[in-house]
Amino acid sequence: MDVTSTYKFARVSARKARDVTREIQGLPVSDALDILNFTPRKSAFLIGKTMKAALADAENNFELPLDGLFVKEATIGEGPTFKRFKPRARGSASPIRKRTSHIRIVLSDDAPAEAKEGKKHVSPEKAK
Repeated sequence: MDVTSTYKFARVSARKARDVTREIQGLPVSDALDILNFTPRKSAFLIGKTMKAALADAENNFELPLDGLFVKEATIGEGPTFKRFKPRARGSASPIRKRTSHIRIVLSDDAPAEAKEGKKHVSPEKAK
């Protein structure tokens, strides 16, 4: 079963937040939360908030065990951009774009495809 949580209009650019979501995709929830707690970025805090909301939904609404959940999907979509202007020299102005994003986290109790197949580790000696 999949559990989805969405945080819309987050005040962080999608480009900056995508770096963090790439790190947590396919991981167990406990490992993903550890990564988010120790990542010193604003987007990590916002993604962690969204993930905790999804965990609460899984526990209370769907009665799923928390230790068996994985991050199936973590996507960042672009939201609307606030357009502002900053005064510049000699009476001119320059535009400022304040970007927003939509954070979507999908948790699943099924193991990710990589874990099911069992990645085969090839030692460097055998690779030669």
